[in-house]
Amino acid sequence: MLTLPLMVGLGLTVLVTSFLSGLFGMAGGMVLMGLLLILLPVPSAMLLHGVTQFASNGWRAWLWRRHVVWPIILRFALGGSVAGLLFALVGAVPDRAVSLLILGLTPFLALAIPARWALNAQKPLHGVLGGFLCMGIQLVAGISGPLLDAFFIRSAMTRQSVVATKAAIQSVGHLVKIAYFAPLVAGNADETVELTVILMSIAMALLGTNLSRRVLDRMSDAQFRLWSRYLVMGTAGVYLGQGLFLLAAH
Repeated sequence: MLTLPLMVGLGLTVLVTSFLSGLFGMAGGMVLMGLLLILLPVPSAMLLHGVTQFASNGWRAWLWRRHVVWPIILRFALGGSVAGLLFALVGAVPDRAVSLLILGLTPFLALAIPARWALNAQKPLHGVLGGFLCMGIQLVAGISGPLLDAFFIRSAMTRQSVVATKAAIQSVGHLVKIAYFAPLVAGNADETVELTVILMSIAMALLGTNLSRRVLDRMSDAQFRLWSRYLVMGTAGVYLGQGLFLLAAH
């Protein structure tokens, strides 16, 4: 059970991270996932993160719905459903240190992809591959934003289309994550997530998303891409260090 100070801190964190996600289409989920992995057991952290981010991304996709590129959504959903089915058959539960390591490594690996293998969400096969890889990473590390961004960074889409389409894709991904981890939490008395915490997190996620909309309208596409990269790489470095520390402490 979370204490009142921790609940207030969690609520403020969800507010700030939802604002970041609404502004850049990523990064906020990374910050929130790292905090939840510290506060809660892995399945509970994954479930609460899934609920919060589903509310945040779903609302963001609705706010920017006229900018969503639906063919890309369908391709990612196809690839993601295959990955989700494979994980359901295996029934794997990730370790906290492994989750943090993958959380930290993902942005660096995404940027290390050679130019000749450039990924582009607008290409049909790339979209299906992206859905498969992103869903797999999401079920292990809790987030897939940095990897997902690698499929959009070379596209010719506007910042509004990138944010809206990624929000819709991530909504589907978080819904699958909820379906995967909810039975694991329900079947273990030690893996509980209180209803008040869930409701507070959803409310803060919606508020943060609404606050980010005006700021995104005033930002240029160049500023959007530059600050997105700085924010994600800095956050990834912190989680990579945490994961290595936990792994060394085992």
